Amino acid sequence: MDRQRGECSRPLGSRYLPRQDEPTVEVRVSKHRRRQGRELAAIAVMHHKYVNTQRFAIVPHHFHVYMHLNIVTMQRARRIEMDHFPIVQALCRSAIADASPALRKQIERLRDALAKDGESKQAAMLTSILTTADRTKELSPSRIERSKAQIPNEILTRNTPVPVDRETAAPLADVIFPADIQPTAPLFNTTVNQAIETIVEEWANFDALSEIDIRPSKTCLIYGAPGTGKTRLALWIAQQLDLPVVLVKLDGLVSSFLGTTARNIGNLFTFVNRHRCVLLLDEFDAIAKVRDDPQEVGEIKRVVNALLQNLDTRRDVGFTIGITNHPKLLDSAVWRRFEVQLEIPKPDFEMRKAIAAYFMPPVKAPDIHLKLIAWFTEGSTGAEIESLVRTYKKATTVREDDKRGLLDTLRQFATLNAARVQSERRALLFEDSSNLFRAMRDDPILSFSMADIGEIAGKDKSTVSRQLGRATKSGEGEVVNG
Repeated sequence: MDRQRGECSRPLGSRYLPRQDEPTVEVRVSKHRRRQGRELAAIAVMHHKYVNTQRFAIVPHHFHVYMHLNIVTMQRARRIEMDHFPIVQALCRSAIADASPALRKQIERLRDALAKDGESKQAAMLTSILTTADRTKELSPSRIERSKAQIPNEILTRNTPVPVDRETAAPLADVIFPADIQPTAPLFNTTVNQAIETIVEEWANFDALSEIDIRPSKTCLIYGAPGTGKTRLALWIAQQLDLPVVLVKLDGLVSSFLGTTARNIGNLFTFVNRHRCVLLLDEFDAIAKVRDDPQEVGEIKRVVNALLQNLDTRRDVGFTIGITNHPKLLDSAVWRRFEVQLEIPKPDFEMRKAIAAYFMPPVKAPDIHLKLIAWFTEGSTGAEIESLVRTYKKATTVREDDKRGLLDTLRQFATLNAARVQSERRALLFEDSSNLFRAMRDDPILSFSMADIGEIAGKDKSTVSRQLGRATKSGEGEVVNG
């Protein structure tokens, strides 16, 4: 504040007199500041509505003025600022079109400051800009940006209605949530496991890959023999990503009405593209068959074309997994839509043993039993091994003290599942036991000792030795006769 405060006073000139409804102004200055004091007083009268009360103490009929000597420069700057307000207005109008909350706050602060200083016209102009921006935002559609965090769009909940077929009202899909999926990883060999880990890591680290301009693959086709764990693998991948699965129901999707199947496919993809989820197309070959198949009518071409178009649309939106047991039936154009093509082979010996051990609890089976189950199920799938283990557990519970339970279980399983068991292994089970014993002893994978064979067959070592000897003589006789 100005330290120069005078004691003398004099009346103001007529050009500086206030109106009757305005308080008079007295400026006390020293003698050598009288001329400047009159100028300051005049400015105080002209702008008394705009002054800051921290600088002017207002009392009836008097202003006690405490100000810097450069207040004249400040008031002139204010007049210049109002002269250039149209430029400020244009800047605010341009910025509010894509304004952040912080920028909008600053415009509101400017409006409030102008209103406080009496610049009601300019404040009203800024208010109009803010109101127009709010109205435009309400009317405009939601903008969907390309998200780096996996999938944009809405959250899929248990209350979200799924699309249905218009004619039959059958749902086009089922929704499976991560909490309903078994968290245990499926059992595959080392090569397949490494490939699966690569897929999960790539999809789970979508953010980091997008930041360095690497586009992760979002489509995966899983194929292999029935019962190899393809569907379970797809569900597990979705569970690892913490995303719900939209599982397509073919009975609702495929319709006998002309054109309805293609329309259902479009409705289904519209639904999944709007939500955060993994689209799972199980039994994919039913709607993605070869278009030049002579056994199919012309409708299949329209269905496949609709499917291809929707797969192209979803490629940049969300994750899609297709599953088929018959890869040869798929149209060649469908294969090109899937960036990852993963074949699930039938399990080898070690994997069959691991699968048997996995499904065995709470029953405790000896290691030689697990090895014999794995050996007997050569060429079988995981689902078939699980079925055999289930039968073994039932038999063990009923005949806990009967050591012949395993062989009886194997014979029972081979009888009820004749097409799932190799004919050579089935023959060994039902022929002379000496041939089975010899195969168990001589097989390089099993290499059972006589004690092991006796444990499995419920016989002592001497009996096993005699039967092995008889089998050896029988084999030598066959060679001589040949």
